[in-house]
Amino acid sequence: MSSTRMLRALPAAHRDRLLRVAREVTFPQDTRLFDEGGRADRFWVVRTGTVTLDMHVPGRRSPVIETIGFDELVGWSWLFPPYVWQLGAVATTPVRAYEFDATAVRSLCASDPRLGAAVGQWVGKVLAHRLQSARTRLLDLYAPYGSGCTR
Repeated sequence: MSSTRMLRALPAAHRDRLLRVAREVTFPQDTRLFDEGGRADRFWVVRTGTVTLDMHVPGRRSPVIETIGFDELVGWSWLFPPYVWQLGAVATTPVRAYEFDATAVRSLCASDPRLGAAVGQWVGKVLAHRLQSARTRLLDLYAPYGSGCTR
């Protein structure tokens, strides 16, 4: 199975092109990066620290869906219209990350179809992984017998 981590998922040339439009950012612990339903106009690749993804559940505390760490993508909603966050994200430790402007990356991908295909495939793999994680986590929290997963 191919990795969802940027270093393994993207060929070096594509990774280097993306990193040229990135800027380095830091987030203190407990910083909310975005809320579900907000405008998805950027994304991050974690360099150090951890970010948790959560999901709004009416009447309950937002359950953590997944914890994101080194070289992993935070945010995929920037790639698909209407560009609205489908989950929320919080820095659970101090975080250093590369931040990407979504409009600039979409333009870069449109101008280079090979880069666009590689980025689309990478984000698609991340999306598939996140959906499975969300499904398993919600079953564990709310199904009568949990996910039933014995793996």
